[in-house]
Amino acid sequence: MTNNTGKLFIVPTPIGNLQDMTYRAVEILRNCSLIAAEDTRTSGRLMKEFDIDTKLISYHKFNEKSRVELILNKLKTGADVAVISDAGTPGISDPAAIVVQAAIKENIVVETLPGATAFVPAIVSSGLDCERFTFVGFLPDKQGLKEALLAELKTSKYPIVFYESPHRILRFLDLIEKTLGNRKIVFAREISKFYETYYRGTVEHFLQNQDAIKLKGEFVVVVDGAKKESFNDEELKKMLRQIIDGGDSRKLAIKKVSQQSGENKNRIYDLALDLETK
Repeated sequence: MTNNTGKLFIVPTPIGNLQDMTYRAVEILRNCSLIAAEDTRTSGRLMKEFDIDTKLISYHKFNEKSRVELILNKLKTGADVAVISDAGTPGISDPAAIVVQAAIKENIVVETLPGATAFVPAIVSSGLDCERFTFVGFLPDKQGLKEALLAELKTSKYPIVFYESPHRILRFLDLIEKTLGNRKIVFAREISKFYETYYRGTVEHFLQNQDAIKLKGEFVVVVDGAKKESFNDEELKKMLRQIIDGGDSRKLAIKKVSQQSGENKNRIYDLALDLETK
């Protein structure tokens, strides 16, 4: 980084409650030379609330690539630039990745502020185990890509966090039941806002009681992870036999059965040896 290069700030903005704006975020937005905002009209109201008069330009998924050169040129003159989204942290289901990558490539410092984001309060308040979890955000638009992604996550034992629009919630439930089965599920609606609500139950419960959820506002959905199945010795031996009879080596069969069952490889190895002695 050269001495006259500015800094790129990634600044979270409130997801509902304006009091979640941090002092540091306000100070940076006041002092930087340019703010790249997802929607200048939405951000204009935020700027007015906190008496910020820094110049705003639009920066969203439809003009992201074309704006990068402008932002980089500004940074190279020594000016600091901030990127904000309509709500939450840019880069988390919002534009920012391209400009961050471009800045890093040019050895420009990128500083991301901690702040408001929807999925952290949702997973913590869900009541599910949140020591580890998988964040997905919005699923892909194409049905095939949705199903392929969920198939990859089917065996994960950790909760999965999604963003979803209210008008797609019922279709989302159908898809989850089809791909992941009946699991515990928590819907967090309007986080940090006046009507913040949590709906907790199972996929089947909400499919059978579709009026239980008020389909209005922004949703974060937390789906519980897969529960480990318990296999007895005979079931594991049967799995080994099928794989070995299919032409795979004993070593490969042990690996596959361990992956499929979640059981310890040493246990599967002992069972494979037992098979050979019979």
